[in-house]
Amino acid sequence: MDPQSLRYTDTHEWVALEGDVATVGISKFAVEQLSDLTMIELPAVGTHLTAGKTCGEIESVKSVGDLYAPLDGEVTEVNTRVADNLQLLSDDPFGAGWLIKMKVSDPSAVAKLMDHSAYERKIADEAH
Repeated sequence: MDPQSLRYTDTHEWVALEGDVATVGISKFAVEQLSDLTMIELPAVGTHLTAGKTCGEIESVKSVGDLYAPLDGEVTEVNTRVADNLQLLSDDPFGAGWLIKMKVSDPSAVAKLMDHSAYERKIADEAH
């Protein structure tokens, strides 16, 4: 995935939308902030997600963070490889480290998420 073509949430999830199917992950910035990942809990296939609501959890040696649904919809696929090998998330958060795929209720809602340049400004502000 090209990070510049993705959409982003305030909570550092990214979305790649194809038709009404969104692939969701967390940004490289988020992975770097967590560092030393120890565990991830993802929603099960068939779970209905509500945008902005917690849908999982990620733990590192220094903190526990919630994962948030970027859009409304239903989980259609979970990347179990990431749960088994968290290094995938660290090595390739925009590719092999994707977390879930979901059938989106309203694909036009993706337009409300930040584009890459807006997200870059946000993380620059957070870094200070």
